[in-house]
Amino acid sequence: MSTKELIEQAIALPVEERALVVDSLLRSLNPPQADVDAQWAAEARRRLAELRSGEVEAIPGEAVFERVWERFKR
Repeated sequence: MSTKELIEQAIALPVEERALVVDSLLRSLNPPQADVDAQWAAEARRRLAELRSGEVEAIPGEAVFERVWERFKR
């Protein structure tokens, strides 16, 4: 089976199964690392706590992308 045929078959799968295929392929390229995952989870909890407490203010996604595009225009 060629790569093209494999991709065509994968695209024909239901969305849930395609997501599983994609996740499996990505994990094969970048295997999960429990210690790194735990650190990211702790960081996410810390940031969420900062948001909920009002210590930091969220920036809308549109504003972030506007700033990025402005940097590229220079």
